[in-house]
Amino acid sequence: MKFKKNDIVKMIRGKDKGRTGRIVRVFPKINKIVVENLNLVKKRVKSRKAGQPSETISLARKVDASQAMIICPSCHQPARIGYKLQNNTKYRYCKKCGSRI
Repeated sequence: MKFKKNDIVKMIRGKDKGRTGRIVRVFPKINKIVVENLNLVKKRVKSRKAGQPSETISLARKVDASQAMIICPSCHQPARIGYKLQNNTKYRYCKKCGSRI
């Protein structure tokens, strides 16, 4: 999986198409990511104490990684990511502008 925590991504499919957000959590085994303030669902939470009202909260749910593209920090465009080796160190690079991510 080419996504890492704190990457900025743009959604290319789904109900949040065109919106951008920061990756909060990555699930490489199931190829899913959680993006901050995207794919929100409302969940009703019961009161914990007597007299306290119940509330509705918004949670960010998992999205398939194929629905997002990383935004390159140097060219600020959604781009595909590649890997290169330099001095036995593997790093990610933008396939549009060639800069290191």
